[in-house]
Amino acid sequence: MANLDAAFAAMADPTRRAILARLALGEATVMQLAAPFDITQPAVSRHLKVLEGAGLIVRRIEGTKRPCRLAPTAITEIDQWLDMLRSALAKNYDRLDAVLDGIKASDERKQS
Repeated sequence: MANLDAAFAAMADPTRRAILARLALGEATVMQLAAPFDITQPAVSRHLKVLEGAGLIVRRIEGTKRPCRLAPTAITEIDQWLDMLRSALAKNYDRLDAVLDGIKASDERKQS
């Protein structure tokens, strides 16, 4: 999870998140990725460089094209980290449920 900070920093930008969403549909070239944005192709290339540096995408060379795709291992690392947080949150809710059940039982005993 060494790239976790870099991944979240890269995903903080809405353009980069949109690029990742597009790449979730499949591989795309820089020009295909640049089409929906009102920014230059070099600007999109800079965004791709950040995403690649964070390990979120990979590029390959195909003649003059450089198609990009999501890097599955990066998403797995993020998901593992989020699973750890989900687990901690579930434990907190379980403890809260136990406390509330105890309060409810105590109130019921007092009313009887």
